[in-house]
Amino acid sequence: MFTGLIEEMGTYLGHGGDRYKIRAKSVVEDIAIGDSVAVNGCCVTVISFAQESWETELTPETLVRTTFGLLEPGDKVNLERPVRASDRLGGHILQGHVDAVGEVVAPAPDLRVRIPAELMRYCVEKGSIAIDGVSLTLFDLDADSFTVAIIPHTSEVTTIGLRQAGDKVNIEVDVAAKLIEKLVAPYLTKLA
Repeated sequence: MFTGLIEEMGTYLGHGGDRYKIRAKSVVEDIAIGDSVAVNGCCVTVISFAQESWETELTPETLVRTTFGLLEPGDKVNLERPVRASDRLGGHILQGHVDAVGEVVAPAPDLRVRIPAELMRYCVEKGSIAIDGVSLTLFDLDADSFTVAIIPHTSEVTTIGLRQAGDKVNIEVDVAAKLIEKLVAPYLTKLA
């Protein structure tokens, strides 16, 4: 479980086969093989690490459903380790399970993103969403897009400030909305 509060921007170093390498400083301070790390909001498993880098293995499914396959060596990535029970819960609860790839329509500070229309049912005014793993608040929703206001600090310490119109971003909608829909769906069909 993650919070969407990015710990550091790392650097994608490249890959060999299904092994992807990331340069990081803070994130590698106390990781171990088998730990989870969110990279641009996608939960992956640490399979090896060194003083300032670590590696993960990716499946074809992950490459199809996220922006990992679009990364070029030198690209900056958002990194977050899982929340610990003793941590403050800022942001919102994230699983690190990317729901879709969205497209930036307009850059920060009023970042506008288009997502698959079927995901908009999980988006509400002043609700939460994660863009590349960053916990943000929605407003100005329409049939397939929304806006999030980006403060200068967020632009500086995450990749959100680097995103331009046309860029692809990982999207995770609020898991609570998906769970509520799943729980009430059988009752709604009984009423119909």
